Amino acid sequence: MPPIIHGFDPPERFVAGTVGPPGSRTFFLQARSGVRVISVSLEKQQVAALAERVDELLDEVMSSDQSETVIPAVAPLGLEDPHPLEQPIEEEFRAGTMTLSWDPSDQRIVIEVFPFTEAAVVTPDQLEEDVDFEEPEPDEVFLVRIDAGHARAFVQRAEQVIEAGRPSCPFCGNPIDPDGHLCVRANGFRRRDP
Repeated sequence: MPPIIHGFDPPERFVAGTVGPPGSRTFFLQARSGVRVISVSLEKQQVAALAERVDELLDEVMSSDQSETVIPAVAPLGLEDPHPLEQPIEEEFRAGTMTLSWDPSDQRIVIEVFPFTEAAVVTPDQLEEDVDFEEPEPDEVFLVRIDAGHARAFVQRAEQVIEAGRPSCPFCGNPIDPDGHLCVRANGFRRRDP
């Protein structure tokens, strides 16, 4: 059976956002067209990787001589989206594999998000066995096609969402909880002011 495709070409809105307090946030990718809203949950690292890769891909397209498209170097004014995620947030699935490409025919970034499945997880022992692995066919796909300006705005917002979490310890880099944090670089002691 072919997978269910949750396609947005282009969406009226495509953003990364969170629900919950810093330290317990759940991250989402959300697309909306009209009253149709799809939300896919994912890890903070996946949001960071997607934003970084979208930015790199746009830079590559911008620097290539083949592109006749004008790619903005930063998010164009007026495309920023500071609004919270659309309510109610109903998770369609948890993100696993994501693919990213540039479609030169209509000059859009193409993002595909596939559901996480245990069958797609490969252990280091399995890699050493030299076995051919076939990734299982997904049941559904979240597909978004956006122009370069909206892609830069997505990156800008995703970076802001990631930075809005807990501050990092200047010594060990681990997140600092509201009630403090035991720093391994300070041998588990809190730093005292002189």
